[in-house]
Amino acid sequence: MKSLIVGTDFSEGSYVALELAIDIANRMHTGIILVWVKREKLLFTGEQLDMMTNLASDKLKELCSRYQPAMKYGKIESRIVQGKVSSAIANVARTEVSPMIVIGTNGASGFEKYVIGSQATRIVQDAPCPVLTMRQGYDFHKQLERIVVPLRVNTKSRQKVPPAATMARIFGSEVYILGLRDLKEEEGQLRTYIGQSIDFLEREGVSYHSEIRSYSTYSDTVLGYADEVKADLVVINTEQDAIISQFFLGTNAQQIVHKSQLPVLCIHPEDYINVASRV
Repeated sequence: MKSLIVGTDFSEGSYVALELAIDIANRMHTGIILVWVKREKLLFTGEQLDMMTNLASDKLKELCSRYQPAMKYGKIESRIVQGKVSSAIANVARTEVSPMIVIGTNGASGFEKYVIGSQATRIVQDAPCPVLTMRQGYDFHKQLERIVVPLRVNTKSRQKVPPAATMARIFGSEVYILGLRDLKEEEGQLRTYIGQSIDFLEREGVSYHSEIRSYSTYSDTVLGYADEVKADLVVINTEQDAIISQFFLGTNAQQIVHKSQLPVLCIHPEDYINVASRV
């Protein structure tokens, strides 16, 4: 049984992310690995690093003990790893063949000198699996009822639909497909993409709504629509550089991750199409 990876810096936001991850893990019948990253020694004295590591170890044990009773099927384990935050968390997810990484995106407090939140886009970039980012203050107790999936005339855009459908089945949600066109000439192809996505959702037994809008600022249009329909999750693609063949967050994705007050599920194109396939 594979586990969700939850990055923590012991900030309030990372605790909210852990609580949402527990809900997801219970629905996916999986466990959780709570990861704290020990920074490179050059940033701290040896004594400071030892103190931080000991304190982190105690906090991790306390969190595992506190939240284990909420787990229905798996265990909460903890892991202390060393290195850069984004690559270290990604490496744990890769080793564990994790179905998802969950991280909070607010700043840290207390003894931490760094924040998971400031690393969010790098974690998404380095991750070998979908990454769910969320801000402090999100009400994870609210049922995840509506999932927004923006589509454009892009061959990779539809690859968000299968993982969105997986989340919809897990939570009993409706998928809201938002077709976005920059040019009027794109509308015919966009309707074809939406129709193909609807066919997929119908085969999967997922309820859906669809709409087409023109846009000037992608992130503002997507997040404005999500606010209108009272969405609980936005699913987006990262982008890939064909020259260096590495994933990176394009401008649109980066703005949504930074601006969104809702959880954002980031999917790598042609990566793990079905979240549940890795459980």
